[in-house]
Amino acid sequence: MKTNTIKYLIFTGLLVFLIACSTKKNTFLSRNSHALSTKDNILYNGGIALDKGIEEVKLQNIDNFWKLLPVERMQISEESMLPEENKNANFERAETKATKAIQKHSMYIQGSEKNPQMDEAYLMLGKARYYDQRFVPALDAFNYVLNKSPKSDKIYEVKIWREKTNMRLENDQLAVNNLRKLLKEIKFKDQIFADANATLAQAFLNLEVKDSAVVKLKIAIEYTKSNEEKSRYKFILGQLFEDLKQKDSALTMYRSIIDMKRKAGREYVIHSHIRIAEYFDYEHGDTLAFITKYNELLKDRENRPFLDVLDHQMALFYDRKKNYKQAKLFYNYSLKDKSRDSYLVASNYRNLADIYFNSAKYVTAGKYYDSTLVQLKPRTREFNLIKKKRENLEDVIKYEGIAKNNDSIISLFSMSDSAKKSYFENYIIELKKQEEKLQKIAEKEAIIKENKEKADGQIDSNNSPSNNKPQSTLPPVSKPSSGSEGDFYFYNPSTVAYGKKEFIKNWGKRSLQDNWRVSSISSKKNDDVAFEQEDKQGGKTEKDSVIVDDRFSPDFYISQIPTSQTEIDSLSKERNFAYFQLGVIYKEKFKEYQLAANKLEKLLSYNPEERLVLPSMYNLFKIYEIIDKGKAEEMKSRIISEYPNSRYAQILKNPENEIADSSDSPKVVYENIYKKYQSGEYKQVVTATEQAIDRFAGDEIVPKFELLKANVIAKLSGLDEYAKALNFVALNYPNSEEGKRAETMLNVDIPKLQALQLSKNDSKNWKILYSTKDFEDKNTKILQAKIKKFIADRGLNKLSISSDIYTMTDNFVVIHGMSSEDLAKGIVSILKDYKDYKVQEKAIIISAENYAIVQIKKNLDEFLAGNLADNPPPPNWDGTIEKAPVAQQEKPAQRQEQANPESSKKHNGNQPKNPQNGIQDNDNQFGLPPSPQMEKPEKKG
Repeated sequence: MKTNTIKYLIFTGLLVFLIACSTKKNTFLSRNSHALSTKDNILYNGGIALDKGIEEVKLQNIDNFWKLLPVERMQISEESMLPEENKNANFERAETKATKAIQKHSMYIQGSEKNPQMDEAYLMLGKARYYDQRFVPALDAFNYVLNKSPKSDKIYEVKIWREKTNMRLENDQLAVNNLRKLLKEIKFKDQIFADANATLAQAFLNLEVKDSAVVKLKIAIEYTKSNEEKSRYKFILGQLFEDLKQKDSALTMYRSIIDMKRKAGREYVIHSHIRIAEYFDYEHGDTLAFITKYNELLKDRENRPFLDVLDHQMALFYDRKKNYKQAKLFYNYSLKDKSRDSYLVASNYRNLADIYFNSAKYVTAGKYYDSTLVQLKPRTREFNLIKKKRENLEDVIKYEGIAKNNDSIISLFSMSDSAKKSYFENYIIELKKQEEKLQKIAEKEAIIKENKEKADGQIDSNNSPSNNKPQSTLPPVSKPSSGSEGDFYFYNPSTVAYGKKEFIKNWGKRSLQDNWRVSSISSKKNDDVAFEQEDKQGGKTEKDSVIVDDRFSPDFYISQIPTSQTEIDSLSKERNFAYFQLGVIYKEKFKEYQLAANKLEKLLSYNPEERLVLPSMYNLFKIYEIIDKGKAEEMKSRIISEYPNSRYAQILKNPENEIADSSDSPKVVYENIYKKYQSGEYKQVVTATEQAIDRFAGDEIVPKFELLKANVIAKLSGLDEYAKALNFVALNYPNSEEGKRAETMLNVDIPKLQALQLSKNDSKNWKILYSTKDFEDKNTKILQAKIKKFIADRGLNKLSISSDIYTMTDNFVVIHGMSSEDLAKGIVSILKDYKDYKVQEKAIIISAENYAIVQIKKNLDEFLAGNLADNPPPPNWDGTIEKAPVAQQEKPAQRQEQANPESSKKHNGNQPKNPQNGIQDNDNQFGLPPSPQMEKPEKKG
């Protein structure tokens, strides 16, 4: 009987258990059984993983305090948006647990969810997806709770998370509308109420409604229970008050964060001090109190993770007080602190560069600007401004290097043998000291690295599950950023020398060739054989002798000094020109008049070649007119007395009258060269402009010659070289009209021309090209005569012939006027096979559109290779490149007729008006003014 009772009890228990495990039965036992399993098992573990993931996100996302902080400390990364890619294993685990809870314990019966823990499961699922930056799936999870469990006790929290997700999907206005409704529904003013207001504040910030954001953030500060959130919201409020020009309110907010002391997040306290420092009165403020306060902050051990920021602020303080020595010291301290804030690193480099730039140390400034650009994001406004400034220093760095290098060589050449040896012995002593210092630093760093690796291993063992200890709540020590590499290796000669020495130690002397390591192995084997042979002979081997580094031998350097006077003269000439260029650049580009005067005075002390003397003296006169009137009069008298017949003397004698009619005046020379340009004599113009630039160096008209030269380069060398020439004009003459025009061309016209492509188009205008080297060549003249005879014999009055320049060495004889490719092929065939012509030269048949592009880009080889795009030319294609504005546009042929009206009477129907002016039906092929415009002199009489 007892046995049967036990059997019945077991059966009943199993039946009750099965009923309790069923997700299809809406019973008290089922609901509570599944709720308990969901909460205390699956969701518990998933919640732990989710919390760990959120902590990691907070540590990994470094706030950019240079901009307005977001309410939520999570930045969207484009890389994280890649499909099927999970960046954090904790979120993946949380999502897995939430999914498992839903699949095993969901009790969706008769249109509603009966398991009271399912809303928390879906909320965890949505959060995991949200932090994993998969916002659309996260939105689905939140909407499921809202639709299936509208009476959930988590409903307000779910609605807040849904609106957070909507904002991440840029549905800010929808979030505002929903959150406003939610705030009316919330009955208790607790943490949920604070979160809703903070989220609404972020929505208002996204919509640029800052006043409304301020109101909501104040409410969030009042009701939040988290001190970290309170300090963050206060800091954002301070930033907003700054944007709204409410200085007193901003300072009050920052001071309230500082007053929170350790209750506030430490980073907000530090940056509140920094923000307050921005309003310090550097003229009348208490500088002693400022320095005392920041010294205390620097000494506080809790602030060690923020030393980069504090050192930067101290540097700014000294910078604004014009104590540049201390400013440089603290900027370098900030760099050594190895900040994770790349913009802070960039700011340190930029400010150091500005200090050196303002003190006219342009070479050093250029190096710091290089480091700045490495840290900044490309294609930002600040990046482009600094890049432009750095490019302006190119010529200074180049000519300063030439001047310094050549001065050193010339001075060494003039020394006696004993003086040379003594000089290099002293240099070698210093070099050895530097190498010893570098060796000690390297050894010290190796020891530190070894100790750190041991300490890391010890920490790993201490963090094992068997030995868990409470972790510090302080932010992690900043890791080295890419900014730590800003001091470029090759900028430090000592580091380079040390590297070379170490290489020689490891590899010996190696020639620059492929597979140098392999060849070194074979040479090493040969050395070993030699050693063995010498050992057998009882002699000393190379291994027994000390290897002498050439760098530590004075003879190594002395042997490299030039011994020929011709070489020295060449170096002197190059150095003199560098000094002249530096004087002009410092005067015109940087307005550093004293520095420019020093360079030009030093140049004159070297007895330079005649062509540099007068321009240097005249530039000195102009400089001294600004900085020293007495010296200006002396220089003026010197020019008039020593060079009375020069154009500079004439200008100084009669400053009111321009000597425009003088045959050697810059204006007349320019007009003569320009006439040659108009007539298509491009090759002669290249030489003439170079001579004029050299002759009138330092004159105001030089930019005009440079731009004219750039246009000739366009005709002869193509688009790429044209862009380089325009860039040269824009960078070297930025304040001149020509420099500004070149800048506009680079930004507007060049990109349009670069976009043009050779294409397979159905053109109505075709050409036949015959290549030639010289238009005066006998064979070329015979070819032209045959073509003219063919046109006359056949009565093809619509055809014409021209001589077009292609490059400096290649030209074309061109037949124009064919309406189809077949017609062009027929003409080529007749010219080749018919007995009256027998033209044996290879013909090239090309459309007018492609011919224009070939002339622009000089890519005939590409055309002949058949690399043609299938797409047709742009819609506005009319057989020519897009024209310049009417105000700038003027065809060379028209200018030619204006300059020489009689020339237009000489043309006949079979000849182009300007046979050597490039493409006949596209004279203005670049769509740009063919040269700098110059007012023509008024005709006399």
